[in-house]
Amino acid sequence: MEKIPMTAAGHEALEKELKHLKSVERPAIIRAIAEAREHGDLSENAEYHSAKEKQSFIEGRIKEVEGILSLAEVIDPTRLSGAIKFGATVTLIDEDTEARHTWQIVGEHEASIEKGLLNMKSPIARALIGKEEGDSVEVRTPGGDRSYEVVKVAYI
Repeated sequence: MEKIPMTAAGHEALEKELKHLKSVERPAIIRAIAEAREHGDLSENAEYHSAKEKQSFIEGRIKEVEGILSLAEVIDPTRLSGAIKFGATVTLIDEDTEARHTWQIVGEHEASIEKGLLNMKSPIARALIGKEEGDSVEVRTPGGDRSYEVVKVAYI
């Protein structure tokens, strides 16, 4: 199987989620199922069916996170330098709007635009890979073509 690159912070977040699912969510749903069973006829018990559905989701997510963690390759960005690659924190200026954006290029399982974490498979990240400070980048996005200037590349 192919390794899944991720930062130490992304790996830690997935481990934390897995621990929460196993130690908090799983026991809570087991209690909810037990309570719902006490209400009698399971065929017409909406609480029971809802709890079983949630249990299925939790167990599926546990397996998914365990699978991701088993294939994880933790990459330390502070050991990297040079042109933009996985782990780089990149500051860009939109050449049309002059808006400034700072993103870190991370693995797909830790990406969050709201947190400034850009999926390495996104159109913007793919266009940035291999570029350096001062380069201009043309990006084809679902919202249309965008032009950015790379202002800063850091590995922190």
